[in-house]
Amino acid sequence: MARPAGVIGKAADEPAPPSDTQRRLDELVRLLEEYLEAEQLALVERAYQFSAAAHEGQRRRSGEPYITHPIAVARILAEMRLDSESIVAALLHDVIEDTAIAKEGVAERFGEQVAELVDGVSKLTAIDSKSKAEAQAESFRKMILAMTRDIRVILIKLADRLHNMRTIWIMPPHKRRQIARETLEIYAPIAQRLGMNALRNELEDLGFAALYPLRYRALKEKLARQRGRRGVILDTVCDQVRTRLEQVGVAGEVAGREKHLWSIYCKMLHKQLNFRDVFDVYGFRVVVSSIDDCYRVLGILHSLYKPRPGRIKDYIAIPKANGYQSLHTTLIGPHRIRLEAQIRTREMHAVAESGIAAHWLYKEVHDDGNKAQLRAREWVQHLLEMQRSAGNSQEFIESVKIDLVPDEIYVFTPKGDIIELPSNATPVDLAYAIHSDVGDCCVAAKVDHRLTSLRTPLQTGQVVEIVRGPFGRPNPVWLDFVVTAKARTAIRHALKRLKDEEALDLGRRMVERALAALSLEIEQLDQARIEQVVEGAGVGSFDELLKEVGLGRRVSWLVAQQLSGVTQGEAELEGRGESGEQIGHLTLRGNEGAVVSFGRCCRPIPGDPIVGFVSSGRGVVVHHQECKNIGVQRKRHENWVDVDWDEAIDAEFPTLISIDVVNERGALALLAHAIAEQGSSIEHVSIEERDGMIATVRFLILVRDRRHLAAVMRHLRAMAPVQRIVRKKDS
Repeated sequence: MARPAGVIGKAADEPAPPSDTQRRLDELVRLLEEYLEAEQLALVERAYQFSAAAHEGQRRRSGEPYITHPIAVARILAEMRLDSESIVAALLHDVIEDTAIAKEGVAERFGEQVAELVDGVSKLTAIDSKSKAEAQAESFRKMILAMTRDIRVILIKLADRLHNMRTIWIMPPHKRRQIARETLEIYAPIAQRLGMNALRNELEDLGFAALYPLRYRALKEKLARQRGRRGVILDTVCDQVRTRLEQVGVAGEVAGREKHLWSIYCKMLHKQLNFRDVFDVYGFRVVVSSIDDCYRVLGILHSLYKPRPGRIKDYIAIPKANGYQSLHTTLIGPHRIRLEAQIRTREMHAVAESGIAAHWLYKEVHDDGNKAQLRAREWVQHLLEMQRSAGNSQEFIESVKIDLVPDEIYVFTPKGDIIELPSNATPVDLAYAIHSDVGDCCVAAKVDHRLTSLRTPLQTGQVVEIVRGPFGRPNPVWLDFVVTAKARTAIRHALKRLKDEEALDLGRRMVERALAALSLEIEQLDQARIEQVVEGAGVGSFDELLKEVGLGRRVSWLVAQQLSGVTQGEAELEGRGESGEQIGHLTLRGNEGAVVSFGRCCRPIPGDPIVGFVSSGRGVVVHHQECKNIGVQRKRHENWVDVDWDEAIDAEFPTLISIDVVNERGALALLAHAIAEQGSSIEHVSIEERDGMIATVRFLILVRDRRHLAAVMRHLRAMAPVQRIVRKKDS
């Protein structure tokens, strides 16, 4: 195929030797000529000319013309056999960010799709009033959202990052470390998630060398010293495997492989091993033509060498999250050297090395796409759901980092469906993996038909049933143990929604009470007056104003005064008692949620005399009337809320009891059993030995009210080991 004329080609009779830029360009053209049509090559030529003109006079830190970078990025994509639009976007990927050319200018010359790709890769350059971390997070979020519209955005970005890592040594040390850390934490895991293992391995090793140069050099030297003897053994094993395959009539390609340095380093770090204790540095791969042959080869290898028990993994039947498929087995080879063998078909090998890029690179998987692409689309949609629920860009990027954890487990639902989860996932993670509604109303879990704590880590092969309840709701404690980004994001979103609903309900009740003191009801208020107050408060709606009251950011009687139109003097006469206390009243039902909290200093329970104070952001905080910590609040009458207990309250409240008990074997178990007998549960226990004979045990228990507490204490007081029991109103 003839090259297009112009700058992208070079005349045959040109006497001067080609420049470095021209040489790189020629290499790119030769690659593109192998699979692009003449019309597509002409488009690439126009893109090069446009990019070269836009970057004219710009140089990289190394002193090279800047255009060498877009050419290098385009070449990486050309090696993947990506389409012409991707190559064009690679050549143009920095023009919006680093030149005066706008997205519209790119769209006008090269089309909307190319413009969207270029814009998706470009960082946000002007973000007002934001820190550098926030700006980076916003740019990352922008790229991820562009990736949800066109997966090629991330391929261009990964190629961009790979070339930057190849040339990173020109950067100052602190900048090198920053870029390397970001590469290892975000871009290499994304490449792995998309199944692009060859690119991921190179990113990881380059990142390792830049972040920990001394460790990298030492490990590389040790590996080189070991390579000689073990390399000979590996060659012998490969020859024996080839011979056996020929004997049984299985056509397959056998090749040795070496674990890359970052992978070895991570294994040494996580398992606290010395290099000499890492036995699976070397291995080999067998590539065959069919899935049946994969399982035949597994049997052949096990007949040649003994397999290690528990080290056989079938990723063909259950592929990894990124679509990777292979059979893995660890064998005891000659001289008792452990060798990891991978067995896969040619199509699986294409997907394993190139992931989603295999769609463009290999024609045999072109027509229907590949499993890596299907998994990538699912993951991208999952990212889209996460960003919708994330509170801000930094929260989103942290969620993405969590979501990129590579280790997986596989559990079964009672119906036999397989659910893939990260290592150490809990039943709550599984509930949210099924559906956010399942997670929100999860109350318990059965693992292998036995009730299990929701914080219990799951293991591969377990059958897990999620128990849902009509009144189930997310618990903030779940955030301490869930590991999936989807669960974490969904819990935060649900808790925020619940808090908003609870704040609205509480705020309405408080304003209604305050209006009642002025002989008014909300329904009687003038709509124009409400709109005027809402506008003056700077909130979007009347509900938002009520939420502000419920969260303690506004005082209910002042809002009631504004809504009613009563003057300050009239409010003082009608809205407050002689001693200045707030007449507005709030009856606690026990279902107020996060917008009503109880002082941990005094832990009031139903039946106790209580006082309430409005605290900004926390809503109403309730204390025992005798609490020592409310002295300052007593002077702030405007923050008072008149509170009492509902007669039919149905909830449990924590309270602290202190027991002096004879220090004898089994005493703690007796006390715990006695508490349970009275229908109370223990939240926390602590023990302090006063002397050899007496110990003080403090129980934080849940009770319904003072009568229930009295019953528990009477029962405990009657026990022989108990010397003294008191309720503690300070913790």
